[in-house]
Amino acid sequence: MKDLRVSLVQGATLWHDPAGNRDYYGELIAPLHGHTDLIVLPETFTSGFSNAAIDNAETMEGPTVHWLLAQARAAKAAVTGSVQLRTEQGVFNRLLFAKPDGALFHYDKRHLFRYAGEHERYAAGRERLTIEWRGWRICPLVCYDLRFPVFARNRFDGERKDGLDYDLLLFVANWPGVRAYPWKTLLRARAIENLCYVAGVNRVGHDGNGLDYAGDSAVIDFLGHPASECGNQEVVATTTLLAEELLAHRKRFPAMLDADRFALE
Repeated sequence: MKDLRVSLVQGATLWHDPAGNRDYYGELIAPLHGHTDLIVLPETFTSGFSNAAIDNAETMEGPTVHWLLAQARAAKAAVTGSVQLRTEQGVFNRLLFAKPDGALFHYDKRHLFRYAGEHERYAAGRERLTIEWRGWRICPLVCYDLRFPVFARNRFDGERKDGLDYDLLLFVANWPGVRAYPWKTLLRARAIENLCYVAGVNRVGHDGNGLDYAGDSAVIDFLGHPASECGNQEVVATTTLLAEELLAHRKRFPAMLDADRFALE
């Protein structure tokens, strides 16, 4: 397990314009080629957070999946973000995680945002995903999942040397500025309670629903301290996660040994 460079891409996603967003985010990603290990895009980065975007949802054979794999290959880094994906089971808010060797993983958002009616049009996922990348185990989740600590819990199972499921908890989001304080607070809480780094990527700008986004993308360390914070403008920020410091903290403060065991329904 070596240090991991994580690049947060905090952009102003275009409304209902997948091709335009692929071009836009492709330009933001290009300078990172060869200079990072993991590139993180916002939630629904091809359309913005829109129930109406379901009508143009792509499939796993669509252009965005191919674009994401191409970006990972060109950058020599993993690339992740969520989009609307249509399957036989319905349309999911699906996080895709592409590696430069062509491997592709996905996580379907479990907690659908009832306040905005997401649960009325989209299908909910069930299973959590953990991906190993450059010696780190990464658990990627989507936006509203941040409010549900039981599902996000770093479970102690004894299979690894330190017994924990993951080292980095990752959130991609479209989190409106009116709720910026909960966003910043919950990112810190998830890092502290799970003895891990947390990276949260939000968008900026104004969307077609009349909502404003304040960004506030951040990397939070295992003590709840910000390793980087992005403010409210378009920005690409790269932060190095320190492996030895994380492992030393877990050895020094092994709270996971006292964690409650539970089964998730």
